[in-house]
Amino acid sequence: MKFFVDTADTKDIADLAATGLLDGVTTNPSLIHKSGRGFVEVVTEICGIVEGPVSAEVVALDHETMMKEAEVLRKIADNIAIKVPLTIDGLKTCKALTSDGTMVNVTLCFSANQALLAAKAGATFISPFVGRHDDNGLDGMQLISDIRLIYDNYDFATEILVASIRHPIHVLESAKIGADVMTAPPAVIRALFNHVLTDKGIAGFLADWEKTGQSIL
Repeated sequence: MKFFVDTADTKDIADLAATGLLDGVTTNPSLIHKSGRGFVEVVTEICGIVEGPVSAEVVALDHETMMKEAEVLRKIADNIAIKVPLTIDGLKTCKALTSDGTMVNVTLCFSANQALLAAKAGATFISPFVGRHDDNGLDGMQLISDIRLIYDNYDFATEILVASIRHPIHVLESAKIGADVMTAPPAVIRALFNHVLTDKGIAGFLADWEKTGQSIL
């Protein structure tokens, strides 16, 4: 499974990239706003930190303007993936861009039928939002399972990018189902390291080492 981080905080991105775990980055207008910086400036910096796909989202709702915005965005770097909403105009834009060799991340997916449409439009990534799905009394993991089954049935190349991940269990279940990618906030990725027995083991080793009175340095 590929690990993307869902943030526009370049310090967090650089820190996680240093672990070798990071395969890409997803951003959106809300994350850019939270950063308090210019959109193109932030995305350009991110593309310089990671080699993998960096999702940059259009904000227009009509196909013609989406294409104009995408033209600006894909000039930023070769690893830009244009992020479009799962609407008719969004899928028109997806088809046009992927036919031209540009990566496209189709976002705000909440049903397997929508994911099927995105795959047929040639999406590079489909982003089902599991956390928001759960928030509305539905089963986010069942959605991922349904999409995986459909994509495998027809050998679609579109990668399932699990989004709106809220906790490590979402990551675990997505990996068990066979999702291609997960994108999560930095805090969730860091939480994957945590285990009480790891902490206990480190504490025990350090206590025993201190008793030896030795130093490695």
